[in-house]
Amino acid sequence: MKIALIGQPNCGKSTIFNYFSGYKAAVSNFPGTTVKYTVSQVVFEGEQITCVDLPGVYSFTSTDQAELNSRQYLLSGEADVIINVIDASLLGRSLELTLELMSLERPLVVALNMMDEAARKGISIDAAKLSTLLGVPVVPTVAAVGRGLTDLLQTALQAGHTGVRPVQILFSADVEQEIAELSDLLDQDRACELALPHRFMLVKLLEDDPHLVEEVGRRHPHCMALVKNHQKILAETHGRPPEIVISSERHALSVNVFEQVAVVKPAAKPGWRERLDHIATHKFWGYVLLVLILGLFFQGVFRFGQYAENFLTSYLDLAQKAGQAWLGAQTLAYTVIEGLLMGIFGGVAIVLPYLLPFLIGLAVLEDSGYLPRVAFLMDNLMHLLGLHGKSIIPFILGYGCSVPSVMSTRILESPRDRLVVAMLAILIPCSARSVIIFALVAYALGPYWALGVYFFNLLVIGILGRLSTLLLPEVSPGLLMEIPEYRLPTWVNVAHKSWHSLKEFVVIAWPILIVGSLVLSLLKYYGFETYVNEACRPFTALLGLPAAVGVTLLFGIMRKELSLIMLTEALGTTHITAALTLTQILTFTVFVIFYIPCAATIAALSREIGWKGAATAVISTLALATILALLTRGFGALVF
Repeated sequence: MKIALIGQPNCGKSTIFNYFSGYKAAVSNFPGTTVKYTVSQVVFEGEQITCVDLPGVYSFTSTDQAELNSRQYLLSGEADVIINVIDASLLGRSLELTLELMSLERPLVVALNMMDEAARKGISIDAAKLSTLLGVPVVPTVAAVGRGLTDLLQTALQAGHTGVRPVQILFSADVEQEIAELSDLLDQDRACELALPHRFMLVKLLEDDPHLVEEVGRRHPHCMALVKNHQKILAETHGRPPEIVISSERHALSVNVFEQVAVVKPAAKPGWRERLDHIATHKFWGYVLLVLILGLFFQGVFRFGQYAENFLTSYLDLAQKAGQAWLGAQTLAYTVIEGLLMGIFGGVAIVLPYLLPFLIGLAVLEDSGYLPRVAFLMDNLMHLLGLHGKSIIPFILGYGCSVPSVMSTRILESPRDRLVVAMLAILIPCSARSVIIFALVAYALGPYWALGVYFFNLLVIGILGRLSTLLLPEVSPGLLMEIPEYRLPTWVNVAHKSWHSLKEFVVIAWPILIVGSLVLSLLKYYGFETYVNEACRPFTALLGLPAAVGVTLLFGIMRKELSLIMLTEALGTTHITAALTLTQILTFTVFVIFYIPCAATIAALSREIGWKGAATAVISTLALATILALLTRGFGALVF
């Protein structure tokens, strides 16, 4: 049994999927983050089920690549059952997609999610009556706390086994007349040839769906004159384009169904959510609140990380002294032990104290619904840079990891926007580079210096974005996006999401750190690190950094965390401030933030913008990092 979950963005679809599958996809309270569908195997009541989490869609007629992916998957007929997840607090609007899904004539179950939000808005919904009107099972759920989700999966299985089919809800008489006349001209065989339900094909042709019109025109060019004629009749009788006519019909039907099944109480006085929204999206106070939240966020990460790092590194010092006393400081055995200790403690004592609170804080901001407000505030800035408002999505994702950030550029329609945003998104400090900022700059200079590094990063990206607009001019359309309700994050989701992000470090990066630390110890023991540092001397000497830093920069291309861990190994101490000046710390940090992206990001770039684009990104970031690090060195000489 294969079950596909589909719904409009921010309806809680991925939360339901993660409940079924055990958190195999990142849950986000941010529209547009699910770019590729995710598959997971689930065993329920002794039956093996394949769950598919599809990208969120508003309609089956779209130019957005993520929405096209969902459409193509559902039209392929792979799914045995479709679960349509609906935001119950926005039922009238959400039912428009449900009507399109019903026209697929496949087993369908409606998950009436966020019933708690609907109740808060004073909306009471008769789920049984809605089920009768649609002809499909309707299951009320509250995905955030797992309410009703077991019933939902059980109902979906039953629907798949019994082959439940939705009822057919008809449009206005004049629209149905055009559908009937077109049906006489394009018979069932044409729909079978395209592997589409007959009525679905007719309606999509009438509303001038570009993908279906192109396909039918290619297969049966003589039919297109008939289709265009009926589109013209529909447009002339309604005074609007045919796609608007069909869309308006769905909207009217959705509102009609909503009015039959829902009771709305009189609106109460504005609550704390509305008052907070007024501040969070204000053209002045919104930015003040943003700076305040970021300041508190950085303070929290830094204070926790500093305390934990100091506590844990003291045990590393004790372990090193014990190893030297036992094996001797210059022996091969101690060299191996020291390399392993530096790698293990590097992950536990230096990376995790900053990475863990950073990921938890980011998850809380996502699940609370604040990040879309940030996107709203930053939309004007995106247009000043000459980019589409949706460009903010890859940038925000970049603070977690550069790989999904680069991959999410496919939601941008313009090839020029995809290229420019991908090149700029790799400059955003990901969680690995953020650890370096906290562990070096914040530790040595204070949290506000670390915040200054982030603002400097944004300034550089802004200047480069503006330059790209001058070199590649193009008009970017405005941003239309979902602004979800504020929600109290559930700690289960926050914990799962943080672990989902942290798991990559624990499973992939940490073993590499340990092996890399061991390799560097052996290189030092046999004297080979000198050759590597000599090869990197043009950069280290130019930037005023110790020659020993060179080998850490090469390791950083594999994983950015390695630059930090290898730095402690290369300098032979975890007390960086004793080995580097404040200017050198700042210069090293700025260089690492901007220089060559990690290997995984380079691979993602090659998939999205090609190998030539990836090679350009490698060369340009190296040149940019060198220039900015030189400027930082000069700035440090004046200040410190």
